[in-house]
Amino acid sequence: MEPAKSVSLGSSLLVPSVQDLIKTQLGVVPSRYLRPDQDQPIVFDADVPIVDLEKLIDEATMDSELAVLHSACKDWGFFQLVNHGVSPALLENMNQPPDLRKPHLLPKLPLPFRDTLENYSLEVRNLAAKVLDQMAKALKMKPEEMKDIFSGNIRQAMRTNYYPPCPEPDKVIGLTPHSDSTGLTILLQVNEVEGLQIKKDGSWVPVKVLPNAFVVNVGDIVEIITNGVYRSIEHRATVNSEKERLSIASFHSPRFDGEIYPAPSLVTGESPALFRNVSVKEYLKGLFSRELQGKSYLDTLRI
Repeated sequence: MEPAKSVSLGSSLLVPSVQDLIKTQLGVVPSRYLRPDQDQPIVFDADVPIVDLEKLIDEATMDSELAVLHSACKDWGFFQLVNHGVSPALLENMNQPPDLRKPHLLPKLPLPFRDTLENYSLEVRNLAAKVLDQMAKALKMKPEEMKDIFSGNIRQAMRTNYYPPCPEPDKVIGLTPHSDSTGLTILLQVNEVEGLQIKKDGSWVPVKVLPNAFVVNVGDIVEIITNGVYRSIEHRATVNSEKERLSIASFHSPRFDGEIYPAPSLVTGESPALFRNVSVKEYLKGLFSRELQGKSYLDTLRI
């Protein structure tokens, strides 16, 4: 990862810890979390595409698997990545038991877990670079175009998501519908409780995560780079009335001093640029000045 830099891009509202809330208000959902305005579209059963990284790098199967990747990014914006090369033992070590989940101790993580987190971060960052490279191949972009935008040094951020059991799951939402503002998201489902849903043809599709698979999704930045060919798709997290849900999301974006723009090889007379060029700093400042709501921010960058 890049060394930390002092960059002011805005701030977030301070809210109570969810873990503290469930200790003091067990059985009651605070009014600030009620979402009576949240739509409840029909949820339908479908299988999110599965992409095999081993097949992507094997010359014998490369072309057919690139077609699978292309279709997944173009039509779904999401896919499950298998045979990704990240050690199952490392994934298992990321799944801390409940008695070790103490967020207030994050600055003082035990050394073994700090090492695990550092190794996991590096492995996933390298994996993101491989996936972005394969996307460029599937789109027949010039090889250097994706690398130029990410400047050969992908910026990574990680977030642990904790969704506690909720007494009124139909009245709240774990995470409001949105598209990811970053470039590429790689999600590890920590436990077996489902909750991630993606929007497909106006309905919500629950993601049934395969063992040891990552859920990968296109972010707004990649939609800009691919000139709208690959789409960042709205998704949300629902909650469970009986069980907690945990996941670890890794977000990958260009450097702070970079620029975001449609790849020149994807801009033609027949396919003019759909988005304006923007610096990463300008992009982030605009993002943090808005609420998390669907794809509303990406829409402001359309030409």
